[in-house]
Amino acid sequence: MSNFISEFIGTAVLILLGGGVVANVVLNKTKGNSSGWIVITAGWAFAVFCGVIVSMPSGAHLNPAVSLCLAIAGKFSWASMATYITAQLFGAMTGAFLVWLTYKDHFDQSDAGSQLAVFSTGPAIKNPILNLISEVIGTFVLTFVILWFGTGANVQGLAALGPLPVSILVWAIGLSLGGTTGYAINPARDLGPRIMHAILPMKNKGSSDWQYALIPVAGPLIGGALAAIIFNCVQ
Repeated sequence: MSNFISEFIGTAVLILLGGGVVANVVLNKTKGNSSGWIVITAGWAFAVFCGVIVSMPSGAHLNPAVSLCLAIAGKFSWASMATYITAQLFGAMTGAFLVWLTYKDHFDQSDAGSQLAVFSTGPAIKNPILNLISEVIGTFVLTFVILWFGTGANVQGLAALGPLPVSILVWAIGLSLGGTTGYAINPARDLGPRIMHAILPMKNKGSSDWQYALIPVAGPLIGGALAAIIFNCVQ
């Protein structure tokens, strides 16, 4: 399996299951309607586990911020960046399409805000500077801890558990830091589905909120870069 296909499939699975749990919770007339934040954060954690499992051949980045972080840390080839990021973006778009197909009737019976929430993140309180900082911090935690999973004693410890530590990490970030912006912590996770929201036909569909779209792209990239820089300084 090529790295492109591996990252594409893994990211598609990530978004299908991650976007799917949001759809189940926020869209009208679903079995899981209004089941809450714990369900969403758990669903995303399990989505990460499944996405990582199926994309192990490529290293299971699934996230441009992770790829950037690893490249800056000297653990990933800069020459492969374009391949990985393209695969991640198109995988995210495919996963979002499958969520829409699965929940199409429910999208058509839900309001514009709920529809958009399935595809992309948004701030609980709109404050661009603090929203950006929130995404930087969340992604810093994600990438900084990932870097340590494969270091020293962790190589035979946490790292030996495969996708499970990363899944728990994403769950912790969602529970502890996700309440401000919905914790995109992944540019492809937000941008790919947001593009699909703009394209797909839905009754009562509103704006794709492109004014906010830069924050869940720039914040994670900044956070990933900072994590690599600090890791290189202290490890």
